[in-house]
Amino acid sequence: MPLFIRKSENMKILFVGDIYGEPGRRILLENLDKLKSEYKPNLIIVNAENAAHGRGITKKIYKEFMSAGIHLLTMGNHTYGNRQVFDLFEDENINIIRPINYQNIPGYGYKVINFNDKKVLVINALGRVYFNLSIENPFTMVENILKTVPHDYSIVDFHAEATSEKVALGHYLDGLASAVVGTHTHIPTADERVLPKGTLYITDVGMTGPYDGVIGVKKEVIIERFINGISQINEVDEGPTWLNAVLLDFSRKEPQIKRIKIFGE
Repeated sequence: MPLFIRKSENMKILFVGDIYGEPGRRILLENLDKLKSEYKPNLIIVNAENAAHGRGITKKIYKEFMSAGIHLLTMGNHTYGNRQVFDLFEDENINIIRPINYQNIPGYGYKVINFNDKKVLVINALGRVYFNLSIENPFTMVENILKTVPHDYSIVDFHAEATSEKVALGHYLDGLASAVVGTHTHIPTADERVLPKGTLYITDVGMTGPYDGVIGVKKEVIIERFINGISQINEVDEGPTWLNAVLLDFSRKEPQIKRIKIFGE
């Protein structure tokens, strides 16, 4: 049995998928107390790379999330979509991590959260397929951190385009990481499972924000882009909302991953 599994300990981690704009922030904050009451997570982690109107994060949003009781924010390819994040990263104790395979730019790729007497290692990594970015190999970088940084539990947020790359990383880290959760594509997948060696896995948690747009953007903007090739500025959809998350439960005899979906107005 993998060494990271602690059968008798109470460790539940709530991971909330990509927050998209004001609608995403609203439905998260409106439902956070309900989520805490129902699932009783010990830690709450949120992907916030789209929190500020679809690109990046601001100081105000960061403080709002921390005041609500969120423990850590992960990011992605839009980490630097708002320049305020550079100021946030000046604080070495900031509770935000960006993809570890960005090199020589501000920010931190992982963080260890101390809960009671346990250490929870959270790593953010960016996929390489379709991004066309000059970034380091996420497979070997994440593996190295998992093997060298002391921890009791480890959560990997893999922010990637290709489902194949996400599935491959899950299998590559099976038995080494406690959980591998995918973000970025905004569409929740129905493949949550426990991999053969015990790692909890899902290809994409899904997004938290507008439900009736195209992955958060007003559908008219995206449809026009597909039909005529005209690229307008993305506008956050203002219609109905939904929240997508997973509960990573290590308090049971065998670890479990549960999908959570809440519809708003």
